[in-house]
Amino acid sequence: MSAEHAAHHASGEAHGTRRDYVIGFLLSVLLTAIPFGLVMTGAISDPRWTAGIVTAMAMVQIVVHMIYFLHMNTKSESGWTLMALIFTIIIVVIVVAGSLWVMYHMNLNMMPGMASEAMEAM
Repeated sequence: MSAEHAAHHASGEAHGTRRDYVIGFLLSVLLTAIPFGLVMTGAISDPRWTAGIVTAMAMVQIVVHMIYFLHMNTKSESGWTLMALIFTIIIVVIVVAGSLWVMYHMNLNMMPGMASEAMEAM
């Protein structure tokens, strides 16, 4: 059985090679170890910077998983997997932004006495 034939599924769709899986695994380990090390050692004194770096590494890791393990690209399934991903991202952004907007305005529009009562309860 040739390597090219082994890289294809019975349905004819391409799958990753062992090299692709090893690269994906090593990138995933690296993208996990760096944020873990930053948080555990406290290398960066500003927690906002640490949180930003951890978030950025998480986003990069999502992309690594989609490319190396889920085999998502513009060629797979005639681009429909990429279109589904874009649609999902748009829906998630709308839900998160809407939730943040509602929470901000709910806090802003609280009755005047309620904010001090909430603080006293803590």
